[in-house]
Amino acid sequence: MKIQEYQSKQIFSKFGIPIPRGQLANNSKVVRQIAEEIGSNVVIKAQVPTGGRGKAGGVRLAKSSEEAESLATQILGMTINNLPVHKVLVDEAIKIKQELYLGITIDRSNSVPVMIASAQGGMDIEEIAFNNPEKVVHTDIHPLLGLREYQIRDLALSIDIPKQYWRMYQDIAAGLWLAFQKNDAMLVEINPLVITEDDRMIALDGKLEIDDNALFRHPDISELRDLDMEDPTEVEARKYGLAYIRMGGDIGCLVNGAGLAMATMDIINKFGGTTANFLDIGGGAGAEKVSAAIRIILSDPKIRSVLINIYGGITRCDEVARGIIDAINTIKTQKPLIIRLEGTNAQIAQQLLTDAKLISIPSFSSAVQKAVELGKAK
Repeated sequence: MKIQEYQSKQIFSKFGIPIPRGQLANNSKVVRQIAEEIGSNVVIKAQVPTGGRGKAGGVRLAKSSEEAESLATQILGMTINNLPVHKVLVDEAIKIKQELYLGITIDRSNSVPVMIASAQGGMDIEEIAFNNPEKVVHTDIHPLLGLREYQIRDLALSIDIPKQYWRMYQDIAAGLWLAFQKNDAMLVEINPLVITEDDRMIALDGKLEIDDNALFRHPDISELRDLDMEDPTEVEARKYGLAYIRMGGDIGCLVNGAGLAMATMDIINKFGGTTANFLDIGGGAGAEKVSAAIRIILSDPKIRSVLINIYGGITRCDEVARGIIDAINTIKTQKPLIIRLEGTNAQIAQQLLTDAKLISIPSFSSAVQKAVELGKAK
């Protein structure tokens, strides 16, 4: 779950991370009032949970309350990465001496959290990391011991932070680790973390992504979810307990089990196809859940064919077959469905599919080949 900048910074401030003075607004007149209250130059920032806001014109500096109102009118009418801007954050403008980067994410290769730092932050941090990787340093965080003071000092030294700022950097890095740990985060990021002209350190921007599987422990964060800012198809999938992610290809996938889903996508790519989605119906899925999954997949206009790959253990193949048939009878789609069912009650499922005149192929690789072939023929 991604939350917006203003929400992330509010959470960061609870852990002692300094943030600029600012308020949220949903219309330009309120923006003008906030700018007058702040009493200095302000930055108008589009609030959408995506990157690239600055390059898209969604972050603008206003030197007066009148200009703040005018810029807010422009930004509130924008769409950034297909997300409409309904709210803006009005922050005091900070005089910047240096921009830094500081973040924590999961290093999946080592199965540990990792803190990442750079002496260069801002909009081009991805390009810096790609073109000048030596300018980005990191340190692994032991899951039981946590982030140690010497690790933060090493990072500060590695990116040449002047010693007079080490204590502030220490406190901010420690606060960021607590925010990551206490909120079951997958990513916390300050970009940029700035050194100001009056020698303070402030988090000008903030990003926080929470592990969806841990949201039951954080009802306060769950309430921050803005469904208008999320893919409506993914929102619909969550209602049925489906793990769905849109991928952008043209072959839809319905699979049970994340491992089998990943293997299925790999084989599709191997045979020259492109995967439209990741969709895991999980174990023990009934006909209603399967039917919902097919409707969600077919709602993607890019779909040219659908591959259903089920290895039934807890999941009964006959229940999956009934769900498929129910969905087809409801939607009346012309898109070809290629079905591979093996495992519990597979013979019963095969008879149901045969009676419904649906394509069932027992071989995994043959089913994938057929899905790719029919997809290209459309």
